[in-house]
Amino acid sequence: MASSISKYRPMWNRRRAKVWGSIMVLGSLMLSTCDTAPPLLQQVQERGKLIVVTRNSPTVYFEDSNGPAGYEYELFKGFADHLGVDLELRLPKLFSHILPAVQTQEAHMAAAGLSVTLERQQLVRFGPPIQEITATVVYQRGQRKPRKVQDLVGSELEVVGDSSHSERLRQLQQVTPGLNWVENHEDDANELTYRVANGELQYSVADSNLIAINLRYYPLLGTAFPISPPEKIAWAFHKSADLSLVNEAEAYFAKLKQSGELTRLQEQYYGHVKRLDNPGAARFAKQISKNLGKYEALFKKAAKQSNFDWRLLAAVGYQESHWNPKAKSPTGVRGIMMLTRITAKELGVKNRLDPEQSIMGGARYLRNLYDRIPRDVTEPDRTWMMLAAYNVGMGHLYDARTFTKEQGDNRSLWVDVRERLPLLNQKKWYSQAKRGFARGREAVEYVENIRSYYDVLVWHTSRLEDEPNKEEDDEIFDDEYEDEDPIPDTTPSTL
Repeated sequence: MASSISKYRPMWNRRRAKVWGSIMVLGSLMLSTCDTAPPLLQQVQERGKLIVVTRNSPTVYFEDSNGPAGYEYELFKGFADHLGVDLELRLPKLFSHILPAVQTQEAHMAAAGLSVTLERQQLVRFGPPIQEITATVVYQRGQRKPRKVQDLVGSELEVVGDSSHSERLRQLQQVTPGLNWVENHEDDANELTYRVANGELQYSVADSNLIAINLRYYPLLGTAFPISPPEKIAWAFHKSADLSLVNEAEAYFAKLKQSGELTRLQEQYYGHVKRLDNPGAARFAKQISKNLGKYEALFKKAAKQSNFDWRLLAAVGYQESHWNPKAKSPTGVRGIMMLTRITAKELGVKNRLDPEQSIMGGARYLRNLYDRIPRDVTEPDRTWMMLAAYNVGMGHLYDARTFTKEQGDNRSLWVDVRERLPLLNQKKWYSQAKRGFARGREAVEYVENIRSYYDVLVWHTSRLEDEPNKEEDDEIFDDEYEDEDPIPDTTPSTL
């Protein structure tokens, strides 16, 4: 059976990206440009195909186990659907080939995380902005942190060739003549960021959205200073008098903003990325190495029975207890999945300190909550609301959904319900709620933390897929646990 997590997975596999980049080449098909040709929008619709040149990147487009994904991919796939045509992707080997594909009309548009710059505006026409980023110098934490452009003089600095970063560095070089750098035409910004975090490269420049994602995966990655003011990210079109396709893109984005879909996508891919800071990422990486192996088999067993991705269950377990089977809170919840005594009794869990009982019980509880979420809530929102209910209770989640509807937003979207959960902390609002006070702010942080941990676990396990198989230890765990007062067997009721 499929996992309850659907397309949401804002991470990617570098090896897969390189394979895609090497096997996908620009076609030689030239789109008609003669004066008598119909408007480009009409050509696209009559042909039934929108050709988009893009690139593999965790911020643009990538393939995961469920197929194509990525913030920008969701947008240009939606644009093709909006036009009622199929989507055809072109992935050139080099970043520098992207804009020429639009200029020579081998593609109808480019959607590749392109910053709007003065040089590029001389080559192509940009559509409406889809995001705002800042180009920022990155370094390895613990090493010398540069604080201004002059600190980069005489250093090892490498950026993506023919990128907006190299364009900005050329501008800075005019006032700082000693500034030099290497333009890398083989590796992308994600790879350069990885090399910096691992100490293989002293400095590089990356966009703030990519940095925000990678800070969770690379605990030693540090941000130094921006080399540019905030820049717009937009799609690129052919620089011609025919504005039909550009105008339709503007209408499409206006529709997305009005419906709230653009906000939902931004939240899906970026709403949680700042939750896991460098120290938190470092601690999590250490725990993955030290303790996850003890309980991985149990999480996989529980996932098989509850039909969840085992990494989601592991992320919940880490948020609850840092995978400590003896964990205990001041309120009396205990074990890896931090079950209350009442919940454990209803789940048939006799000993909350037994890792297997705790993990299996927590997974059953999550499945129960997932199945109780109203059917109009789809993925990934359904999973995020399930997690909120695990933390704050289903009744309080319903209260937040009620406030969301009363205030004119969509109670089936996590991005809208998330804004109302903190109201349950305030007397003005919880006095009107059916279930009263709840720690709604904590529930929001709880969900966002798990989302970050889940992303890191997906990234971590994907990297391990490329390593030789190792024999698994016979022992599932080696920690001793103390007995609790036994809880009688009961038949689980509706929780």
